[in-house]
Amino acid sequence: MTDPLIGRVVDGRYAVGRRIARGGMATVYEAEDQRLDRTVAIKVMHPHLADDQEFRERFIQEAKATARISHPNVVNVYDQGNRGEVAYLIMENVPSITLRDHLLKHGAMTPEQSLQVTEAVLAGLSAAHRAELVHRDIKPENILLANDGRIKIGDFGLARAASANTATGKALLGTIAYLSPELVTRGQADKRSDIYAVGIMLFEMLTGKQPFTGEQPMQIAYQHANDQVPAPSSMEPGIPLSLDLLVEWATQREPDNRPSDAGEMLAQVQQVRAGRGVDAQSHTLVLRAADTQAQTIAHQPVAGPVAHASHPTTTAEVVPGAVAAMTRKSDARRRRGPLWLIAALLVAALLGTTGWWFAIGPGVRVDMPHLAGKTYEQAVSELAAAGFEAAPERVEQPDYDTPPGEILSTDPGPGASVATDTVVTITVSSGRQQLEAPDLTAGMSETEAQAAIEEAGFVFESEFVDRRFNGDVERGGVYLGLLEDRTPFAPGDELEERTKMGYIVSLGGIPAQAGQDADEARGALSAVGLDVNVEERESRDVAEGTIIEVQRPDGAIREGSTITLIVSTGPPMVTMPDVVGMRFDEAIETLEALGFTVVTDTNISVERLWSAFNVEEQTPEPGTELEEGSEVTIKGEF
Repeated sequence: MTDPLIGRVVDGRYAVGRRIARGGMATVYEAEDQRLDRTVAIKVMHPHLADDQEFRERFIQEAKATARISHPNVVNVYDQGNRGEVAYLIMENVPSITLRDHLLKHGAMTPEQSLQVTEAVLAGLSAAHRAELVHRDIKPENILLANDGRIKIGDFGLARAASANTATGKALLGTIAYLSPELVTRGQADKRSDIYAVGIMLFEMLTGKQPFTGEQPMQIAYQHANDQVPAPSSMEPGIPLSLDLLVEWATQREPDNRPSDAGEMLAQVQQVRAGRGVDAQSHTLVLRAADTQAQTIAHQPVAGPVAHASHPTTTAEVVPGAVAAMTRKSDARRRRGPLWLIAALLVAALLGTTGWWFAIGPGVRVDMPHLAGKTYEQAVSELAAAGFEAAPERVEQPDYDTPPGEILSTDPGPGASVATDTVVTITVSSGRQQLEAPDLTAGMSETEAQAAIEEAGFVFESEFVDRRFNGDVERGGVYLGLLEDRTPFAPGDELEERTKMGYIVSLGGIPAQAGQDADEARGALSAVGLDVNVEERESRDVAEGTIIEVQRPDGAIREGSTITLIVSTGPPMVTMPDVVGMRFDEAIETLEALGFTVVTDTNISVERLWSAFNVEEQTPEPGTELEEGSEVTIKGEF
């Protein structure tokens, strides 16, 4: 099944090309902005969601939210529109993989790589926070690692103003593995909720695992609401203390104990990367450990240079009074023990009211597995094992680079938390597409022919262009398509997409013909790049210097081919014999045999008597060269 949007021009401006990614809400394609002549990404809402006013508003909200942010670590949004059934965003095209792709392929990252990504994410997120926007869906799937080394935050589809901090009653927005406790228990989110998600993501980069797992989303949500995120070093020994402290600070259950926004955490990350440790005056969690010595982390880049915003800050180093502060904090926590118990019971009660919904009711949710590259049969088994109840829908789509039968994408995408009765759409490669060959037989121009080839889904190659003389097609007109092996194709032939092809273009007719002046024809042939061979022949009918015949070589005639001209030298020449003294009748017979026309000058009109006397005179004189058929005169008397 072919994607109907590929090849279309949206809003009279954006020519849609290959599909980049497909998610639960929209599909992203590469596109060409025909007005500004640049490559962009176009994000098109799924048709079944475009009719939902709430989803449309969220889609428009993403465009407006992201457009308010101008930062090198945020994917830029250029335009937004709604044309008929197509609701779309135009975004910066960032050739990249996601952080999720990197983690799935390579596993845990080094401490410096993790900090490098975190710093870039916080730099972009701080721009959003300064604009009073909360992203609300920070996760590895929404972090792009560009091919040129840049790191960018994408997908502001759930972003809302910092003042509008309440989630909708219809759904718990975001991804369960990165939801902050206040989102789970109260449905509220602010800048500090983004910080919590960054902390979880940093934990995952350092360890290759998420801190909380469970068979049901409810179990994971309960842990987020009730348990402190463990130190990354508890899973991966050797992780520096400063990173344990960053994760602990960012993932505090109580929002007031986290950084107030991305800018505050960014300053600490930059300090850690500079080798100065976490600032004890910024947050007392650094005092959790007895060893307050700042730790230096070796710089190991993820892959090439990383572009991110820089917000220099001067912070104090770890102070010697750390142990005392740690003791005061621990005592305070013990005194608050009963309060924490009461709070935990309240949270449990609140979760209990929704427990049935998430555990066994309609709200049971499962994580969408990563199925790209597998077969449909494997996907069916994995979906069933993951808890999906509905049979998936299979859609086939041609793909040049993917073998037939291999999964290209799924809707919802990998990692999405969805209901168990969700019908998953699995897009399977049908291999390379067979397309109809264009019609190149109409004498079109080369520019038109090249456009026809590319519009039909094929590749024009100039080396497959042949130029031949053809008297039936005007010079410069294309009249036949050619494949790589120089065999012609007919309009409508089924050919594999991206097949390389060219065409035959006419050089016009041969500028020489019978009856033409030979010198004139020779000049015309040379002018168009043809070699000329001249052969002479006597002719009674064709004047001297005139072409009797044009001989062409067998096969195609191209520049450099040889054309032979048969040129008349006029009629044959005959030497006048000496007939004086011959009998009159014998002389006539001799001259006529040589092709002369004989005129007689005699006083005897009776021809039977011409044998009785001889020729006395002849005109012209013997030895004269005459054209065959010339008149000669003989004279004699009886």
